[in-house]
Amino acid sequence: MILTSWQDILRLTLTGVLAYGGLIAILRLSGKRTLSKLSAFDFVVTVALGSSLATILLSRSTPLLEGIAGVALLVGLQFAISWLSARWRPLRSWIKSEPVFVFRQGRFLEAAMKAERLARDDVLAAIRKAGVADCDDVLAVILEPDGTLSVLARRTMPPRARSSLPAD
Repeated sequence: MILTSWQDILRLTLTGVLAYGGLIAILRLSGKRTLSKLSAFDFVVTVALGSSLATILLSRSTPLLEGIAGVALLVGLQFAISWLSARWRPLRSWIKSEPVFVFRQGRFLEAAMKAERLARDDVLAAIRKAGVADCDDVLAVILEPDGTLSVLARRTMPPRARSSLPAD
């Protein structure tokens, strides 16, 4: 079926404009961190927000104000959890993972790569993406909490910073 009725299109358009406006207002009030990609927790909240918006738009059984209240609840919970985790270490360590070295001092750290389900090719791709042609020019590759790989190359780090890298 291509179209049930023009009234459905009108309802979808009106609901979409109002729900989108409500989402923008809630996100502006909650601050920049709500949509950041700092942790898996933040990612889950972002996906849940998208799913909630889709439900508001496409489900006739979800009234607009109830949908916006659901979005506000998700954003409020995310705000509360991030506020608490910034002030209480046990919660922070439960929600946010720590960075992990996967390559250091010229060698792949196989145990760390296995634990993080990371292949050598992924690390080599990150090294190439950083513009480094030779692994000997890499001090370390770190899997960050947000899932990105950071490459610390010898040519980009001053000697003082190199000496501050943690030992094995």
